[in-house]
Amino acid sequence: MFEIRITGTDKLNPYEELIKVFLQPSEYRLIGADDDAKAGELIPKAGAGADSEAIIPLTYRFDGDSDAVKRQIYRDLEQHTGKSPKWGILTGIRPVKLAYELTYGQRRDASSDETAVDSTAARMRTDEILKERYLLHPAKRHLVQEILEYQRQTAGEPAERSLSVYLGIPFCPTRCLYCSFTSNQVGTPEIRRYLQALHREIEYAGAAAAEDGFRVESVYFGGGTPTTPDPDQLDRLLEAMERHFDLSQIREFTVEAGRPDTITEQKLAVLRAHGVDRISINPQSMHQRTLDRIGRRHTVLQTEEAFALAKAAGFDCINADLIAGLPGEDFPDFAQSLERVTALGADNITLHTLAVKRASRLKEMDENYNYKQEVLREEMLAHAAKRLREEGFAPYYLYRQKHTSGSTENIGYCREDKISVYNIRIMEERQSILALGAGGISKIWFPAENRLERIANVSNYEIYIDRIDEMIARKRAKFFGQTTR
Repeated sequence: MFEIRITGTDKLNPYEELIKVFLQPSEYRLIGADDDAKAGELIPKAGAGADSEAIIPLTYRFDGDSDAVKRQIYRDLEQHTGKSPKWGILTGIRPVKLAYELTYGQRRDASSDETAVDSTAARMRTDEILKERYLLHPAKRHLVQEILEYQRQTAGEPAERSLSVYLGIPFCPTRCLYCSFTSNQVGTPEIRRYLQALHREIEYAGAAAAEDGFRVESVYFGGGTPTTPDPDQLDRLLEAMERHFDLSQIREFTVEAGRPDTITEQKLAVLRAHGVDRISINPQSMHQRTLDRIGRRHTVLQTEEAFALAKAAGFDCINADLIAGLPGEDFPDFAQSLERVTALGADNITLHTLAVKRASRLKEMDENYNYKQEVLREEMLAHAAKRLREEGFAPYYLYRQKHTSGSTENIGYCREDKISVYNIRIMEERQSILALGAGGISKIWFPAENRLERIANVSNYEIYIDRIDEMIARKRAKFFGQTTR
């Protein structure tokens, strides 16, 4: 048992996130400056029996530099546990954003030829900072900078007053074992009620965006599973988007179909008729026993059929998600799923490491699942990276999550530059995101201050319906009419 004391601050969460990378919750006690009484109770008294729990005390003092404290914690726990997490002391979800700010600051001309010489030197300085200040291993430093430069080449800088629009459909056929997202299993009448409220928010937001001079760069339908509604409902929803937003200059229109069992030829025809050019088909695994275990009621055959239908419908880009670390899967299982998805012709593949979130059923079943088989998860991702590069894929965006096995990462790979602009923008946080629907979190960006302000909708779809006027009022007060230049 580790007894870890941090004095000089009452904000312990940033340090605990790092500690959790090394230790399970049952293996440590974190003590703050005001916990002296509690600390005294934890230390075994002299003469205690042989069965007393051994305590390893570690003490740190915050003197204004939290990274310095984290480096000390990292090195001490590295010595005690033998673990050497490759992301160093970084626990945030956006390491590529950090690399951008270290390399380019807030210059909006970061992609211009004039900065090429300076950029080379800046990248070298960034590498040194990632190494010395954040303790990143060489492979992660290289990966972050490779992705950053690829993003600049493909997505470029977001234009001034550009906007990404997210639209949430909080419904799924079933709830997955690991899911913590806003997801509900309801019938057609409830979906209809929700869409009526969503249409109202779309109507208001489209007019307000035009009045504020925003230009929509990308549209992303997420969820839940956006293809849960029937074809007529999807048709009316897409018509509302076209009627109330100017989509004439968008770079991409994505619908995260997700569940193969919700994908039909009729729904795909509706999506294509309204200009949707990018679709996600997310098998997560290509093994039926795994799908059954995690609560996905589609079959492997339905995944294959969904790919064939999407290709026949003429989608420019098909994305597929796979998860490393699903319950009951070993290395060959994951490797086989990767080969099968690649063979189906996915242009864009996102590799996730399973994260065990508090609101998931898996967390209830096994609180420490994410700590198990950490080495295996790294081997899975390393193999996938190698195979995808061999198949012509390049990593184009990256984010990290809490509670992942081995403190790894999620990476999107694409070939032929078939990136997701929306995925890049949401992670780089240099563009305003207008989020509509239950669970949506809008983010208005103030570039002069490099600051985001969040405006959240309620997550519960029934409360969203009842309080739709309030959701609109929140955007009127905090998102639109702001001076962001």
